Amino acid sequence: MRLKTKLVLAVSGLTFAIVLVLSFLFVAELLRQRIEQTAAANGVLAQEVLLMTRQAVEQGFKEHPPADRSDEALHAAVVDALRSNDALANVMNAVVRYSPTVEDVSVTDAHRVTLLSTDPDELDQPSSFRTSLNAVRDGGVFYQVRQVFGKPRVLDLTQSLDRNGSPFLAVHVGVRSTFLRASYTPWLTTAAIFALLAGFASLVAAGLLANLALLPIEQISRKLERLTLVSGLSGDEAAPLMLKAGSTGSDAVVRVTKTIDRLGEQMRTKEAGYTALQANLNQMLDTLRDGVLLFTADRRAVMVSDAVENFVSRRDSDEKGQMVGLLLEEIFAPETSLGKVVLEAFASGREVIAEGVTLEDGREVQISLDRIGGGVGASSMGTLLTLRDTESALQLGQELEVSRRLAAIGRLTAGVGHEVKNPINAMVVHLELLRGKLAIGDTVGNGAGASDVFRGAQRHVEILAGEMQRLDRVVQTLADFSRPMELHLHEQDLCKVVRSVIDLTGLEMAENNVEVTTEMPRDAVLVRVDGEQMRQALLNLLLNGMQAMPQGGAMRVAVRREGQLAVVEVQDHGVGIPAEVLPRIFELYFTTKPKGSGIGLATTYRILQMHGGAMDVRSNADPNAQDRGTTFTLKVPVAATGNEARKTAAGIARTAARLGGVREMDAGTKGRENV
Repeated sequence: MRLKTKLVLAVSGLTFAIVLVLSFLFVAELLRQRIEQTAAANGVLAQEVLLMTRQAVEQGFKEHPPADRSDEALHAAVVDALRSNDALANVMNAVVRYSPTVEDVSVTDAHRVTLLSTDPDELDQPSSFRTSLNAVRDGGVFYQVRQVFGKPRVLDLTQSLDRNGSPFLAVHVGVRSTFLRASYTPWLTTAAIFALLAGFASLVAAGLLANLALLPIEQISRKLERLTLVSGLSGDEAAPLMLKAGSTGSDAVVRVTKTIDRLGEQMRTKEAGYTALQANLNQMLDTLRDGVLLFTADRRAVMVSDAVENFVSRRDSDEKGQMVGLLLEEIFAPETSLGKVVLEAFASGREVIAEGVTLEDGREVQISLDRIGGGVGASSMGTLLTLRDTESALQLGQELEVSRRLAAIGRLTAGVGHEVKNPINAMVVHLELLRGKLAIGDTVGNGAGASDVFRGAQRHVEILAGEMQRLDRVVQTLADFSRPMELHLHEQDLCKVVRSVIDLTGLEMAENNVEVTTEMPRDAVLVRVDGEQMRQALLNLLLNGMQAMPQGGAMRVAVRREGQLAVVEVQDHGVGIPAEVLPRIFELYFTTKPKGSGIGLATTYRILQMHGGAMDVRSNADPNAQDRGTTFTLKVPVAATGNEARKTAAGIARTAARLGGVREMDAGTKGRENV
């Protein structure tokens, strides 16, 4: 059986059942009303008989009062009064004669003994028990049907006459159930026939309406099949598919169900694709140095990259998620140079390509404004705003150049150290032999002149040996710098690492009149680093800052978290680094200090790169400037787990490989890197 047929039958059957239930309730209510009418009509007759009974008793007492005050005399007087009153008898006989449902009328005393009745056989006999008509009237429909249409019986309707607050006489009107049945059957039959006709009519109407209601499913089915089957196809290609879909079955409901399932599968597939695309887009935006903002036509931000925080200063927002949903005016303050240019560009409705803006801190920023949708102003779908720091691009190029130089030096020094070390060892061995021979000649010698010669030769040999030892130390330093560095990575609090370095240099800082202040968050900043190597890198920066302030001064060390990076800033107020020297400070053996070795900053830079981090430097050497000094900024990734940890370790390995002399690390098991 087709699903459509099942639905039509179900709807029709349900409608028929509802009509039958309503019809039953209607017939039951009619029966109850008829019983109430019968009880009310017979109740009036009983009241009339009771009134005539009262009058008969009163008239009888006047004509033939009781012989004495005894109950027997009273009872005899009442019986005589009732039976001698022809008017009462006529009324009782008239009720039986003219009422279609009354079988008998009787009057009983307090002991239910019949004193007067339309049935002579009942006189002076105890009255039999009868079901009350009022109880049938107040009962349920099934009880009423059972009493009226069940076993023939006489229903009783009673009216009492009290004396001194106690029952004295009672009038009983007997209603025959067969009389009620004969009275109710014609209209009940008519009502039942009407209910059945209404039920069958509703059944037919429900079937027709259900068929009419399901007709649009055919159109819905065709439209859904067109959406799912012919999407992206030409008319000639779509026609066979539509014909095939229509011939798979004549049940439209089944076809719609299958089509909806197919459409849902396509939607899930596209949703998965869009989710992956959004994830890739978010990842790309998070790694961009350029600030990217996407605004709707009503100037509300719907996409904001992490780098926007580097261009916009907002004290009430620390994360990009809090900028999403804000208006353009809430993100860019009109009193700032950047905000003024951006707001003017939006107001003019024009597109902007790489327009330069100088920020309050002196940075040069290029802004680009692209309209999406081809419209202008409110007619466009949205606007894409790009913020680019030109200095960051130059700085990135410098970092790449420094990395390239360090890699080249590493590759060269790895071989040079080995090649130079062997000849030096051989020279040292021969010098030791020569020193031994000269010592023997000095002992055996042939006079004072020979001794002087020997002593002079000994002195030159010692000088030569000292110079070669110094050369050996230089070569050893070069070899140590180029030798693979073994990192022991552990998760630890960067704040504790910084505090340990500050404590280590505290005494030396105090001796040089340098006051160190710290700015650290309350929460731990967890990073996965080699603690000793990070301490060495920070120690180099603190000592450089101290040496840059020969007269003493203030030094600030700050730790904070920026997104997925942990940041350490070391700021001094020393002499600063000249602009022409700044690009070379990370070169190996380059130094401006008379006694400097030129490997401190290069080592620090190398340690940061081994950890997958970076280091920035800002310096002002103008003696008249208020912000004179140097600020080193160290950035390392925060601690990651699972896939993020493996990706971070792999990134560190690739960075180490670019610097040369790298052995592969087992990031998945030991979490160590050998550089």
